[in-house]
Amino acid sequence: MKQVLRFNKVIKSIIIAGDLCILNAVFITVYYMMNITTLGITFANSLPQLSVLLNLVYLLCNYSKGIVLHRRLVRPDHIIMRAVRNTFFHAVVFISLISLADFGNLSARFFVLFYSCFLIILIAYRLLFRHLLKSYRRRGGNSRTVVLVGNGENMIELHHELTDDPTSGFNVIGYFADTYSTHYPDTCRYLGQPAEVVPYLEHNNTEHVYCGLTSSHSKEIVPIINYCENHLIHFYSVPNVRNYLKRRMHLELIGNVPVLDIRQEPLAQPENRLAKRLFDIVFSLLFLCTIFPIIFIIIGLAIKITSPGPIFFKQKRSGEENKEFWCYKFRSMRVNKDSDKVQATLNDPRKTRLGNFMRKTSIDELPQFINVLLGDMSVVGPRPHMLKHTEEYSKLIDKYMVRHLVKPGITGWAQINGFRGETKELWQMEGRVERDIWYLEHWTFMLDLYIIYKTVRNAIRGEKEAY
Repeated sequence: MKQVLRFNKVIKSIIIAGDLCILNAVFITVYYMMNITTLGITFANSLPQLSVLLNLVYLLCNYSKGIVLHRRLVRPDHIIMRAVRNTFFHAVVFISLISLADFGNLSARFFVLFYSCFLIILIAYRLLFRHLLKSYRRRGGNSRTVVLVGNGENMIELHHELTDDPTSGFNVIGYFADTYSTHYPDTCRYLGQPAEVVPYLEHNNTEHVYCGLTSSHSKEIVPIINYCENHLIHFYSVPNVRNYLKRRMHLELIGNVPVLDIRQEPLAQPENRLAKRLFDIVFSLLFLCTIFPIIFIIIGLAIKITSPGPIFFKQKRSGEENKEFWCYKFRSMRVNKDSDKVQATLNDPRKTRLGNFMRKTSIDELPQFINVLLGDMSVVGPRPHMLKHTEEYSKLIDKYMVRHLVKPGITGWAQINGFRGETKELWQMEGRVERDIWYLEHWTFMLDLYIIYKTVRNAIRGEKEAY
């Protein structure tokens, strides 16, 4: 165990050393690329002082929680987001400090170029390091020995999670259970009954113990916990609720009482909601103040010429916490009494001559940036449904209302995965709801940017299901 911990500290130290080399190399390169006029005389003559401050701020912003790539199970987007977050914090702290220290007028051009280059190289470096580390673990290096206690369904699934990806570096030795289990693969040895766990640990090098026994086995569980606590072995209790709750859960403490939360949304955290809201405001303002006025004039005139009626179509939709709001669109149909009841279909006779084009390119959705600015919607989120559909599908689809825990969006995870347009059959709406729930449980800022990119690409290509 001590060797593994030392190895992880070494990995972290190497990563930090590499980060510092990149940080200083990029800073000095950009520094000497600029002339004194751009940098300012005071700033240009203070390289030693700036270098010391640059590195101290890095250590402050990154040393404790700035690195995650050495962890056993971590996704590339987590590595990228951690690099983005800490680079942003570094920029805020470093620029604030040198402003207070009065290094003269600071060059925005210098800092934009420096931090842009640094972030790109940093992400590439960390992803490459992660790839090399995974290759090393695949060959058996930096492995952790694991023993399983129990043979329930959740323990079998845990075995697969630990061993299916050889790059995670988990070496499952075997399992203890009341009887031999045919559900474990032959490569996982049966080591004996739960009462034999402690004697086994006394004579074998084990670093992790995962126990999935029920509370009725408390006489066997407590000695295992005590032994692990006194011999630097990590003990993990695997709750048996997994037998009836097939989903991700999160442990919380209410006082000293452990409580399992069956759903945890990243957007329930205030800092994430603030970040998403700030992005929505900036993004919608930029769009509404630049491109939208031109689109409004062109599309507005075309709508007026091709059919009588208003330019905008507004409809009450279900929003966050199931609150009703007016959703705005460019009108793509003739004024009709069924607009709040019937979905648009492939050859819908209600559509105007311009309607097909607007729906195919999603131009009709652009006025919803007004909803985003007003706070009723977000740029990315589950699509808002008609009140009639919310009432109907909430009774037909399990967990349908979960999608209303976040603000609805102009585009979403379901839409870029083919679940948009008319829902002729129930399975189509079920697929949409399933992906909406996945989104709110796995939200990251990078995921939002990816969805926006895919939406724009699909709009340029034309959506088959958009009608």
